[in-house]
Amino acid sequence: MLKKILQSAALMLLLMAFNAPVIYAQYQRCASSEVFERMLKEDPQFAANRVQIERETRQWIQDNASNKIGAVITIPVVFHVVYNTSAQNISDARILEQLNVLNKDFGRTNADAGNTPSVWQGISANTNIQFCMAQRDPSGNATNGIVRKSTTVTSFSSNDNIKRSANGGSDAWPRDQYLNIWVGNLSGGLLGYAQFPGGAASTDGVVVLYSSVGGPNNPGTATPYHLGRTATHEVGHWLNLYHIWGDDGTGCSGSDQVSDTPNQAGATSGCPAFPKTDACTSTSPGVMFMNYMDYSTDACMNMFTNGQSTRMNATLNGTRVSLQTSLGCTPPSGGTTCGVPASLAASSITSSSAMLGWGAVSGATSYNVRYKATASATWNNTTASGTSLSVSGLSASTAYEFQVQAVCGANTSAYSSSATFTTSAAGCTDVYESNNTLSAAKTVAVNTDIYGLISPSGDNDYFKFSTTSPNTYIRINLSNLPADYDIRLYNSSGSQLAISQNGGTTAEVITRNTTSAATYYVRIYGYKNANNATQCYLLRINTKNSAWREGEWQVVSEAKLFPNPANDKVHIQFNTKKSEDVTIRLVDITGRMVQSLVMTTEPGQNIAAMDVMQLPKGIYLMELISPENRAVKRFVKE
Repeated sequence: MLKKILQSAALMLLLMAFNAPVIYAQYQRCASSEVFERMLKEDPQFAANRVQIERETRQWIQDNASNKIGAVITIPVVFHVVYNTSAQNISDARILEQLNVLNKDFGRTNADAGNTPSVWQGISANTNIQFCMAQRDPSGNATNGIVRKSTTVTSFSSNDNIKRSANGGSDAWPRDQYLNIWVGNLSGGLLGYAQFPGGAASTDGVVVLYSSVGGPNNPGTATPYHLGRTATHEVGHWLNLYHIWGDDGTGCSGSDQVSDTPNQAGATSGCPAFPKTDACTSTSPGVMFMNYMDYSTDACMNMFTNGQSTRMNATLNGTRVSLQTSLGCTPPSGGTTCGVPASLAASSITSSSAMLGWGAVSGATSYNVRYKATASATWNNTTASGTSLSVSGLSASTAYEFQVQAVCGANTSAYSSSATFTTSAAGCTDVYESNNTLSAAKTVAVNTDIYGLISPSGDNDYFKFSTTSPNTYIRINLSNLPADYDIRLYNSSGSQLAISQNGGTTAEVITRNTTSAATYYVRIYGYKNANNATQCYLLRINTKNSAWREGEWQVVSEAKLFPNPANDKVHIQFNTKKSEDVTIRLVDITGRMVQSLVMTTEPGQNIAAMDVMQLPKGIYLMELISPENRAVKRFVKE
């Protein structure tokens, strides 16, 4: 029988200087063990089922001792979004991004797979388990795999009420045909929990905090648990994986029933430096804190082992075998009135992004889009309301393909044939030229990173954006400057409203607090014709529904990064005028996040460090992000 895991308070330590683990007291990573213990006490049949399931699991593993897994098993997923506020009613795009994370993590196509230490690369597993959004509901009708349920319940606990309509939740779909994932607001900082195989059908599935749902291209807000790894962790439980430390507190007698995971004394918090040893595994390489079944932060997790893969496949060939014959991934036949999209083409292609376009289909209300590197077996899935979609986070000098499916109410078309494109070589490309005059200004989105070049001498970049009520309060940041650049803000008539003219490469900031929604223009130019043909600046136009307070966070102009170039560690030093949570991220030249941490600042000087020894040589950005501002510094990894 599993012992109750430590309460989250015992896991939360203070952030220490430099590379100490980062602890986040507001969150409890997982309650699956507590739920497991409760079910053992309350349901004798569950206890009996668990004995039988473990017996069958051991037998299947013995019969498949080589860890060779068969054909890909695809599991239909239904997301029950149970919301009390509009923020909790997360978008389809966030849900599809979460599905992408599951597919990449279980298929080991996750972008951070290379962060797995070399000593464990050989046992890191492609589980051959994949997931699809349900295409038909239990009655055989077409569906997009998302059930939305408004509730008067402000938050749910681990008592399974979120799974019952009678308690303000949403009833489960048949567990022998679908993986049920409930998304809602959880109390007490709980990030999620899962029901192990063998429990009641009406509560079978996974529950996750709404703000943990998403992924790198469309993250949640539960930083640093905002990249979709809560769902990966909980689906692991649903497929019969235990916590990697065996749920014995900090002792060394527990077991996760997997032979290739090191013994471990309790859960890991934050993202420690590798190697990390403890009382159970005191020699290098230490404990496997980057395993999805530990408690590390999302950006720190990157692997399942072969043994874990075999155990999950035993479950899908045992107690959950009926999922292999589910029709949930197959749209119902007949009734499709949507035409198949045509005229697919990619434009504005850079080393890391592209604009995907296609022709309109009569009657279509939206479009499902999937894209992938041509050599990859895993699609990235998302949705678009119109006939174009901007995608980012692509790899340089890589061939990609994409397909589009039209959605007409409850019906969908077949996916189109693939259109292909190839990203450019790594480096900075300005996709907005020509935008040298106010009349040629390019329209851009707010709360989005925009990269551009000032080149040649005398170049001006104009951008146009609009605000909508109540998010009418504006802060414009121009950073990552290769030379002395300035910015000006104009109204829709072209009259100047504000200017920022700091000297040298100091970042430029313009703040405008107003309650009126409007259209604006931003002009970026080089002081005395300063320019650079290779290094992009970074422009970000942030909006919110309350006033920006001047001087409350000063790191944009005062952040210092050292050493540069760096070999083993890189430090960032900055000043703040108050205590607040700050996110620090390392991003490679393609825009892929490779590390992140959160720290609570103190008024005055602060310093943080990241271990970059395992990173490949190249150019990286360190981003320092507060709730209302950001600084970006570039460094070279030797």
